[in-house]
Amino acid sequence: FHYSNSSACSHHTLIQIGARRRTTCTHHGMRLLTHNMLINPRKGMESAYPLKLFPTKVTKEEVKFNPAFVVNLIPKIDYKALLYAASCVGIKNLPAQLPQKIDATEHGDLLKTLHHALLEVHVEEGKLVCPKSDREFTIKQGIPNMRLNEDEV
Repeated sequence: FHYSNSSACSHHTLIQIGARRRTTCTHHGMRLLTHNMLINPRKGMESAYPLKLFPTKVTKEEVKFNPAFVVNLIPKIDYKALLYAASCVGIKNLPAQLPQKIDATEHGDLLKTLHHALLEVHVEEGKLVCPKSDREFTIKQGIPNMRLNEDEV
């Protein structure tokens, strides 16, 4: 897959809020945090998790680090699924297991690594595949298409 390091996205929009003007990015790739929460929407496929990830284009976009936010995310993610997705995009520096209790001051380096994997790595192109049915869901311009065909509803 293609991995590029970009601090700016080509899809910027100028927003005017009152007297303040700012440029914001209106396009982001699928984050590994998003992958961690996706399932095949077809009935009976809820246990087919995680979806297999086949990225063809991955980008990195720097996001301001907030250790408290990452600490609060940890109980909500499936760490085994994150390890899998991280390996699919070439991230190899996550520990095999997380410590029982994670503290923002004591585990700063670990939180930065998790922050990078969950929030800064974006899958722009590729596909997700259900491990149970082999149904493919394409990822185009960072958006996973999870819509079912009529015969699948």
